[in-house]
Amino acid sequence: MLDFKFIREHPDVVRKAIKNKNEKADLDKLLDLDVQRRRLISEVENARAEQNKVTQKIAEMKKAKQDASQVIAEMRELSENIKTSSEQLRQIEEAIHEIHIRIPNIPHDSVPIGDETHNKEIKTWGTLPEMDFKPLPHYDLAEKLNIIDFSRGANLAGSNFIAYRGAGARLERALINFMIDMHVQKHGYTEVLTPFLARRDVMFGTGQLPKLEEDMYHIPNEDLFLIPTAEVTVTNLHREEILMGDDLPVKYTAFSPCFRREAGAYGKETRGLMRVHQFNKVEMVKFVKPEDSWDELESLLQNAEDVLQALDLPYRVLTLASGDLSFAAAKCYDIEVYAAGLDRWLEVSSCSNFVDFQARRANIRFRRQKGEKPEFVHTLNGSGLALPRTVIAILENYQTDEGTVQIPAVLRDYMGMDMIKSST
Repeated sequence: MLDFKFIREHPDVVRKAIKNKNEKADLDKLLDLDVQRRRLISEVENARAEQNKVTQKIAEMKKAKQDASQVIAEMRELSENIKTSSEQLRQIEEAIHEIHIRIPNIPHDSVPIGDETHNKEIKTWGTLPEMDFKPLPHYDLAEKLNIIDFSRGANLAGSNFIAYRGAGARLERALINFMIDMHVQKHGYTEVLTPFLARRDVMFGTGQLPKLEEDMYHIPNEDLFLIPTAEVTVTNLHREEILMGDDLPVKYTAFSPCFRREAGAYGKETRGLMRVHQFNKVEMVKFVKPEDSWDELESLLQNAEDVLQALDLPYRVLTLASGDLSFAAAKCYDIEVYAAGLDRWLEVSSCSNFVDFQARRANIRFRRQKGEKPEFVHTLNGSGLALPRTVIAILENYQTDEGTVQIPAVLRDYMGMDMIKSST
């Protein structure tokens, strides 16, 4: 969340951010409540100071065997006033909190203003595949090869759940292992494996709650959520902690299944692997010093690009416009891979800098030197990569006119094969 002092001193900047991100937060009401809060705090503090004086006076009068009944009556009235004012203050602070947590992060100055049509393409890599036959979309190809069972997946858990089999399951596992190995061995991340469930305060820490609660799978009896991304649990690994500056940057990579209800997404393209409720993803998370975070965003982006380059999949990089930016992000790059069968660009990674927004929500700080005042770290994360659309691109771009699929060279040792012919 934003520093309240910053909100108070720069209301126009915050108001602009709310507008440009298409969020709903009543800033004027927040500022009015803040004035009331500060007035009540002053009143309560003054009243308690007076209460202490009166308490001392009563003690002195009793010691002197004087009649203190009138002063005691005044004390009771003062105590009741403090109780009333304190309850008003509690209600105002609750109201302030409810608005404060809905104020989005402020977009970086380099972020284009506007909706998704204002996203800016900044880079392309690779050559689009040229085929002398009409390429099949992945869902037809996968069914012919018997490597993804869409109907049985739906029978198990409902629509938009899938079941991999044979070489399809092996391809998922190979991609996960390949990506984790690259991020650990080449990029210097530490591998972690965190819970696939998270508490409400953990989901709040990374900004999924309260805004996105309807998109989450929730277990009411224990108030736990199935994670929508490993970002949630990996970022919160250091919640309520103070890191040492010499240890930064701290870099983690993790595999997890991701669970998303996609509430309100119906009517969009959902066939095949395009939009599923459970999918696998490899995540990268960084904790860095504030002065390093923008350089670290560029290196994070390159880490994700390295995966696609190794797989020899053509892609493009977009800087997201303010209206397409997530609630918590200050800046985000999307990487979109090209898929020949669908003839579309498909998002496979988002690389974001949250500056100190998540760190304030999760209270993650660092000390530059022992004994110095703690500061909030900056957090970043990026998909490295999300698997469903990576699989789409591999199947569609590497298919042959015989209906088989070549395995990208870097995956062949992981797969133990160089061609997907069929799974039985």
